[in-house]
Amino acid sequence: MQGVDLDIRDREFIVLVGPSGCGKTTTLRMIAGLEEATSGEIYIDDQLVNDVAPKDRDIAMVFQNYALYPHMSVFQNMSFGLRLKRMPKDEIKKRVAEAARILDIGELLDRRPRQLSGGQRQRVAMGRAIVRHPKVFLFDEPLSNLDAKLRVQMRTEIKKVHQHVMTTTVYVTHDQVEAMTLADRVVVMNGGLIEQIGSPEEVYRAPRTRFVAGFIGSPTMNLLPCRLIANGSGLEVHLSEWLRLPVPPERRQRYQGRVGSELVFGLRPEHLTEGRGELSPGTAAFDAPLDVVEPMGMETMVYFIVDGTEVCARVNPAAAGKAGERMRLVADLNQMHLIDPKSDLVI
Repeated sequence: MQGVDLDIRDREFIVLVGPSGCGKTTTLRMIAGLEEATSGEIYIDDQLVNDVAPKDRDIAMVFQNYALYPHMSVFQNMSFGLRLKRMPKDEIKKRVAEAARILDIGELLDRRPRQLSGGQRQRVAMGRAIVRHPKVFLFDEPLSNLDAKLRVQMRTEIKKVHQHVMTTTVYVTHDQVEAMTLADRVVVMNGGLIEQIGSPEEVYRAPRTRFVAGFIGSPTMNLLPCRLIANGSGLEVHLSEWLRLPVPPERRQRYQGRVGSELVFGLRPEHLTEGRGELSPGTAAFDAPLDVVEPMGMETMVYFIVDGTEVCARVNPAAAGKAGERMRLVADLNQMHLIDPKSDLVI
């Protein structure tokens, strides 16, 4: 870890996202007290907790591993922490019943974990955290062990739970789709550093670095080496001998000082589509020889090569050409990004 400065608002749903080894789980474990912070300070509710034991931090953690006791019923698993605190039985029943209602597992309270599906076990693990009424929920890649369909379903469940309970939540995942769908704010981490903090819309629309631009979005942003050249009173992005794209007029002032520079051009596949009638301002059409065509049902991905770099476009299935054919494509350059390859910062 190289230093993380992060202020999480009360009742906010924050998602730490990044590749393996970027420091997101270490950050979460330091908040929980399971990992010692070598420097810096951690506050929960304005209380310095660096030297406070994990059990006294009033946090609840949900892990990738459900960690349920196999010999206990769902009710016993959910109430275990409350029973350790010698809470009155009536209060325990009330809290478990409320959590079971929120998670829609009321009919499972008498079952053992072995009688549950993966999704049901994850709900029980969440219920065990909810009944404690903690100051902070910590989720460490809780959906990693579930299949794709169940992950989508559980994402919705977690979002619903937060809307019901409104407890400050810190959620760790390597899945950027999970991060975008769940978060109030996304914290994109890389190599022990925070690259960008912002709403899902902000990190998608206005990435600050090459890493964020390439990491957020599915499929990932097309990133191609280019040269910025002057063309009369305007500017062009020179991508290859056969592909030059005009810079929208409102971007000229921002990029003027980079004329002649070797840069990296970024454009998302969804901003590279089939031609649809007249061109709107800030767009440009060109013909590209298709290399690969991938039908996805409601959309089709088409790939072509620009000076050795593969480029992906997202098109209507009815408009998609076939591999080996040329296809008319339109680039929405109002959504383009230019990146300085030396600093990796978006200009």
